[in-house]
Amino acid sequence: MKRITNFLPFFATIPLGFMAQSTSAQKLISKPNVIYLYADDIGYGDLSCNGAKTVKTPNVDLLAKQGVLFTNMHSAASTCTPSRYALLTGEYAWRREGTGIAAGDAGSIIRPGKFTLADVFKNAGYQTGVVGKWHLGLGDKTGTQDWNGHISPGPSELGFDYSFIMAATGDRVPCVYVENEHVVNLDPKDPISVSYKKNFEGEPTGKLNPEMLKMHPSHGHDQSIVNGISRIGYMKGGKSALWKDEEISTVLTGKALAFIENSKDKPFFLYFATQDVHVPRVPNPRFVGKSGMGPRGDAILEFDWSVGEVMKTLERLHLDKNTIVILTSDNGPVVDDGYKDQAAELLGKHKPAGDLRGGKYSSFEGGTRVPGILSWPGNVKPGVSDKLLCQVDLLATFAEMLKVKLPANAGPDSQDHLNTWLNKGGKGRKYLVLQQNGKDHLSIENGRWKFILPGEGPAFDKNVEIELGNLNKDQLYDLSVDIGEKVNVAKKNPQIVEKLRAKLEQVKAGK
Repeated sequence: MKRITNFLPFFATIPLGFMAQSTSAQKLISKPNVIYLYADDIGYGDLSCNGAKTVKTPNVDLLAKQGVLFTNMHSAASTCTPSRYALLTGEYAWRREGTGIAAGDAGSIIRPGKFTLADVFKNAGYQTGVVGKWHLGLGDKTGTQDWNGHISPGPSELGFDYSFIMAATGDRVPCVYVENEHVVNLDPKDPISVSYKKNFEGEPTGKLNPEMLKMHPSHGHDQSIVNGISRIGYMKGGKSALWKDEEISTVLTGKALAFIENSKDKPFFLYFATQDVHVPRVPNPRFVGKSGMGPRGDAILEFDWSVGEVMKTLERLHLDKNTIVILTSDNGPVVDDGYKDQAAELLGKHKPAGDLRGGKYSSFEGGTRVPGILSWPGNVKPGVSDKLLCQVDLLATFAEMLKVKLPANAGPDSQDHLNTWLNKGGKGRKYLVLQQNGKDHLSIENGRWKFILPGEGPAFDKNVEIELGNLNKDQLYDLSVDIGEKVNVAKKNPQIVEKLRAKLEQVKAGK
């Protein structure tokens, strides 16, 4: 596939030299630390290293400059829960029921006993931690969690030694942090109650009490009010445990840095899943107004700050050359995702998905082709790679790197592409199956050709202003010449269509 050169002016002068390694350095990298930075709803075109002009992300740019910039990196789905499920399990989410966008009171979607990416590192002797957005459910069954006690199962049953997470997402109740499966700062005299069925008597909502809001919903998001913002779902109590939205990034970044500091003397794996730039976008005051693009642009700057804080901490602790840092996003971008925050009005010439079509929720490339960077100074040759890659492959890739034997049936869709991730000449994936929103909305691509199955449902989501890619006919796009998927060439290439359709059915059948 041709390199997307119009996205990459930043790399015009980057040398491709490879730093020599000393004997002592080779000893250090036998078990490198690994930090996985997972952005939320940040699109391919949202970063200046990928060609963004309106907003600047210098810390991400520096990470890209010293590492590999992947121009054909994909999440496994165009929405968050299935992408996160696939990342951690090495299994396409559409293979399992109940892996759609999770409610705030969903039970644990990854069941105890399921081998995860964290288990790979744990079995290799690593300290493992997760900080940030979880959105994979907690507790045994939906709606039965004890938010006032030990919420189990949780991350500790899935390979993580330490966890500091948001219970679900920023726009869903309960709006509390959960550390090692207990709500943080909870006053037992003010217990938490959560419902996704009906409101609690006397509790205000965004729908009935708009005068109490500092940010108004554009669609949905009109139920319980927390910090002047109405959310999805209902809750009462837990006042002392509620987060402050403008401090979420600071709190999560601080917890991530503390985990790095506390783990510096042993190999560690940190899954740092930020809230930025998911709604509601309430950046810290030090970023407000700095992008000129409203809260969404300011949240991009806030994400870049988090990246910079991680990098500075690694340098201060002299861990930068012994740490692999991977940066990517859970799905493509969305501008208006439920709140009136002027994201659309102030967008200007900025294109969150770059030259890609679609975005979050979409079958088009803008839904799953996301930013991708891997940095490992002195060990990975800087440059640009256009090889087809997916986050679902990290389980098998790190298992190979660390010589961890996978249990039977672990990571059924995960493939070892270690050489490609480390920019050592690998070829990447031959085929990749991608999910829109639901297990029947699938597409398949091979690096050049992309085939989208006929799908029911609207072709366009008016709420979020995104093309979903649902058509009642075959779609085929030649990505080597049509990265924007503007011309459907299915009728002109019936043999390619049938070949990809057959391959998709083969993958669906688990063959």
